[in-house]
Amino acid sequence: MAATPVRHRFIYLSLITASLVLACARGSTGSDVQQPAVVPSLDYSIVHVYPHDPDAFTQGLLFHDGVLYESTGRNGHSSLRKVRLETGEVLQKVDVPLMYFAEGLALTGSRLVQLTWQTQVGFVYDLATFAKQGTFDYKGEGWGLTTDGGRLIMSDGTAELRFLDPQTLKETGRVTVRDAGMPLKDLNELEAIGNAVFANVWLTSRIVRIDPKSGAVTGHLDLDRIKPAAAPGQQIDVLNGIAWDGQGKRLFITGKLWPSLYEIKVEGVN
Repeated sequence: MAATPVRHRFIYLSLITASLVLACARGSTGSDVQQPAVVPSLDYSIVHVYPHDPDAFTQGLLFHDGVLYESTGRNGHSSLRKVRLETGEVLQKVDVPLMYFAEGLALTGSRLVQLTWQTQVGFVYDLATFAKQGTFDYKGEGWGLTTDGGRLIMSDGTAELRFLDPQTLKETGRVTVRDAGMPLKDLNELEAIGNAVFANVWLTSRIVRIDPKSGAVTGHLDLDRIKPAAAPGQQIDVLNGIAWDGQGKRLFITGKLWPSLYEIKVEGVN
């Protein structure tokens, strides 16, 4: 039987209502990018194992011009370091004052930018000399820091990533990170690789791959198989530290007080 004009109007209004509900649902995530119901796990293999200082409470890690730059934490033990990859030898070091617990580290131009945990202040150093060039302030805690080449990206222990202007170091925006649609907190050390941000999840052996535009987690990297034995008289803490060699296409990971640093090959990361 053919539909009456009244029924046509009912169907039309129902379609409009359904469209509005869908739009609102998308808007609640802060993006119209659909959140995946199941986030894929990324496979990996270990390529090489390098020595790492077991006294280094790794909070920030990056690779530049053939060497590692590392920020180590804990009050009274915090530092900025330049480290030889192959041997773990500390080539250059500056200690951070006792009152500060150093955190994430990023390179922007010829400056190294280092966060601190709860003191709401960051430090800026000259890349070559480690001479302190200044400080900057931010609200809340400082955890991880990286750069995508155009801006700094910062984590603060919540489910949010902050974006900072690389020149002024002022916040320019935020995005909420969601894993299968749910906010994911405790994002720690960060590394931008291609169009994604990789983040350690504190107190876990997991790294997540994040789309910084939408905040959606697009991959899980479970590193349960990687946990080195502690050196004699030492202890190890959690996985923390991601560094990407853009030229050599190499990915490095380590942890707090770990005696080893690992080069790993991850599917789809090139």
